[in-house]
Amino acid sequence: MATIQSQHKWRFFRSGGFDQVALDCAADLQHLHELDPKLWTVLNCPTTGLEFDHRTAALLDSDGDGQIRVPEILAAVRWCCERLQDAELLFQAPGLPLAAIAEQDAEGLNLKAAARKVLDIAGKTPADPLQVEDFADMTLLFSPHHFNGDGVVVSELTTDPELIQLIAEIKQTQGGVLDRSGAEGINSESLEAFYQQATAVVDWHAAGGSADPLFCPLGEKTAEAVVAFEAVKAKVDDFFVRCQLAAFDHRASDALNPAVTLYEVLANKAISSTDPEVAALPLAAVAAGAPLPLEGGMNPAWTSAMTDFKQKVVEPLLGADGKQNISHLTLQQWQHICQQLESWRLWQLAKPDCSVHQLDAERLKAIVSGDGKAGLEALITQDLAASVFADNLDAVEKLVRYQRDLVTLLRNFVSLSDFYQSKHKAIFQAGTLFLDQRSCELVLKVSDMARHATMAPFSGCYLVYCTCERQGEAPLQIVAALTGGDVDELMVPGRNGVFYDREGRDWRAMVTKVVVQPVSIGQAFWSPYKRVAAFIEAQLQKFAASRDKDIEAKTTSGVTSAAAAPAAPASAPTVVAGFDIAKFAGIFAAMGLAVGAIGTALAAVVSGLFSLLWWQIPLVILGLLLLISGPSMLMAFLTLRRRNLGPLLDANGWAVNTRAKINVPFGAALTGLARLPAGAKRSLADPFAEKKRPWGSLVVLLLVLIAAGVFWWFRLN
Repeated sequence: MATIQSQHKWRFFRSGGFDQVALDCAADLQHLHELDPKLWTVLNCPTTGLEFDHRTAALLDSDGDGQIRVPEILAAVRWCCERLQDAELLFQAPGLPLAAIAEQDAEGLNLKAAARKVLDIAGKTPADPLQVEDFADMTLLFSPHHFNGDGVVVSELTTDPELIQLIAEIKQTQGGVLDRSGAEGINSESLEAFYQQATAVVDWHAAGGSADPLFCPLGEKTAEAVVAFEAVKAKVDDFFVRCQLAAFDHRASDALNPAVTLYEVLANKAISSTDPEVAALPLAAVAAGAPLPLEGGMNPAWTSAMTDFKQKVVEPLLGADGKQNISHLTLQQWQHICQQLESWRLWQLAKPDCSVHQLDAERLKAIVSGDGKAGLEALITQDLAASVFADNLDAVEKLVRYQRDLVTLLRNFVSLSDFYQSKHKAIFQAGTLFLDQRSCELVLKVSDMARHATMAPFSGCYLVYCTCERQGEAPLQIVAALTGGDVDELMVPGRNGVFYDREGRDWRAMVTKVVVQPVSIGQAFWSPYKRVAAFIEAQLQKFAASRDKDIEAKTTSGVTSAAAAPAAPASAPTVVAGFDIAKFAGIFAAMGLAVGAIGTALAAVVSGLFSLLWWQIPLVILGLLLLISGPSMLMAFLTLRRRNLGPLLDANGWAVNTRAKINVPFGAALTGLARLPAGAKRSLADPFAEKKRPWGSLVVLLLVLIAAGVFWWFRLN
């Protein structure tokens, strides 16, 4: 995109560590195309996952790719400036007055006429502004008794009973098409499909309408005879092919008949004629040149189907020779039957696979030969010609939505003023998470957890991922940035909180993942000492647990040994172990050496400390604290300096064009901590408070006295 030299006097404000353009007047919008794209905060954003009207986002996304880009933003702004008398209306309260629509050309006149009609339908006066709610139910804006330009014809558009019946039959067989009025009708596609199917079915009936005995050998009974024939054809073919193979090679007879072992398996269970194993056996015993028995000697699973075949096919077709009761069927007779029914079967196979068979053949013939198609085509043409109001209605809705929503999007796209100036929440902020006596305002929806987990840690923020659930709603994945307060040992998966979405609905939030980052330099200052304290506590717990385990093991072992040992003789004297003074002397000597070494070290430190001037002592203590806490504070400082919003939005499909920083003061504003209300009274009397003991004060007093004594001794010497 080329950079245009602009004469417009832009105004910028600095927030988040970068300059952002202020969009406050119509002139800013009229010259927006002249603003260098490098100064835009965002280059594209998704249409979903935002606290932004979905319909407006879809209208802005002109190519339907799910992303709103800079050219689409510029096109929307340019169109609004052209269609409005004064673009200042975009900065005002929602509502589009009729007088605000520019009518300097034909498009403007049509737009205004459509807007006036919407006001009439909504029961408003021309002085009332149009609102987005006026377009909530589009079916109210269209009457089924009038053409509306969508190419769908409903039965209310005609008084011809023939056309009304034809529309109903097309809907019955092809399905209805939804009209803008909300009623179901037909369009050119369903009309053409219906007539193509109807013509094919009529032609198919004409091809099968012959009374020729060669086509219908059994007359009206041919159809049911073919059904009986098809039911057994595959099995009869199987029998005669087996017999032909047996005639080809006599050794094949045994293999083509069922093995004896198969009957042995069947013999071990209750057999039914409907068992699949029985139905899989041949129709009859296979032998070279054997005919198919139609009475005795037949597979019982096929008795019913073969009896039906005999009565409806074999006897009517072969009984003309005088053999009314045919007990066997030869291969030649079977081939003769197949040949006689072949024409009918081929005609049935050519039956069109369509839904117009629901209609009577005579009705279909009347439809194809009539002029109903021409009448419906004329209605569709008239409806398409009446598209002026419908097309302009979409444009009016778009203008009303842009008047309400476009500036909001610009203040979250061209700049992030909604986010940084705290007047309104940004469109990417999903709501507020309450957790551990704090509220988190920087909460985003997460659609792709894997991508988010890869990108989001680069934001430098302490992140808490949660799964939110609410009865009757699909689960929601969110991520909250904790930018204030103390978070040591705060968040672990499984903790619960409450999430309030932008509509004020509460969701149960459960922590599923935590990305740990520094939150403040103050927290970093104390973190080394907290880690040392945690380490000492862990070691003490580990030591106590090990000692407890050893004592339990020794006790158990002693009891077991005492129970298992034989009773001692009564004459044996009891031997008592003596006190080993040398052993204990060594222990006490070692303890004395350790205490002496520690005392010597402390004396050296204290002597060095008190050898300094009085004003140097606090500096030494401060230096010692910085030596311990300095590295942690430096790391926290560097992390807080790079903390920014960009990776969080990039992980959701945005293209952020700058480093949108979240510094410490702004971070403190995004995370609220629990504080007592102003003027609240507080009672300090706690009936369950721990009892105060004097030992702590006595120890501190003793240390002060020792320090004073040591200081006095060094002064004397």
